[in-house]
Amino acid sequence: MKSSVEKIFTENADFQTLETLRRNRVKRNRSGEFFVEGVRAVTQAVEKGWEIQALVYSRGKRLSDWAEGILQKANAKKYYELPLRLMEKLSDKEDASELIALVGMPADDLSRIPLRENMLAIVLDRPTSPGNLGAIIRSCDALGVDGVIVTGHAADLYDPETIRATTGSFFSVQSVRLPSHKELVPWLDGLKRRFSKLQVVGTSAKAQISITEHDFTLPTVLLVGNETNGLSEAYQALADGMVAIPMTGYASSLNIACAASILLYEASRQRGL
Repeated sequence: MKSSVEKIFTENADFQTLETLRRNRVKRNRSGEFFVEGVRAVTQAVEKGWEIQALVYSRGKRLSDWAEGILQKANAKKYYELPLRLMEKLSDKEDASELIALVGMPADDLSRIPLRENMLAIVLDRPTSPGNLGAIIRSCDALGVDGVIVTGHAADLYDPETIRATTGSFFSVQSVRLPSHKELVPWLDGLKRRFSKLQVVGTSAKAQISITEHDFTLPTVLLVGNETNGLSEAYQALADGMVAIPMTGYASSLNIACAASILLYEASRQRGL
């Protein structure tokens, strides 16, 4: 480890800061860092070059080769060494993690989303569940999505539950937060000037066109509404067309993570991915 190690023995101010970042959205946003634990998530954060603000660990029992390797190569700005009992209290897992990382939040800048001729991006309109949000990001990673845009009063993109639900995929997909659809409009206008065939496709259970009948081989921005109210009128007005997932049986709607995954799978299937 290149940086000095700060040892914490009690629930002092440093410990309280770490614990607050785990549970408090406002404090996370104010400090610009978020709480990451789990082998896959921490590994991906390091390997994908995210800014590691701090690593937290305990010498109460022998660390694995994986943990020792991360400590050596992560180039964190700070290292905190805790007694095992405090590590267990800080960890959000039943069996305390060997390592917890505090990772810097990148800017919420749409320029982070890579642009390509056959791009595929998804816009989430006020998703309410961190677990669903994380599951969608995981599907995006698996199905070749270039970027995720979360808009409105939504579940926290940096909630530990969101990060955990992505199982490490969070660090492979560019995800951006925006206050509302208004900030998205100039970006969409720019995309349409750059890619003449780009389409903005909304989703609704009431749409007349099935996703299997729609052409997703064109560059596409998908709009997906929230769990309770669906896609807002403002977003429906932005869409070039609306599509629906064909369903049978008694169910009138699908869980948002399931619906988004089905939509993305159909787009990927048509593209031969």
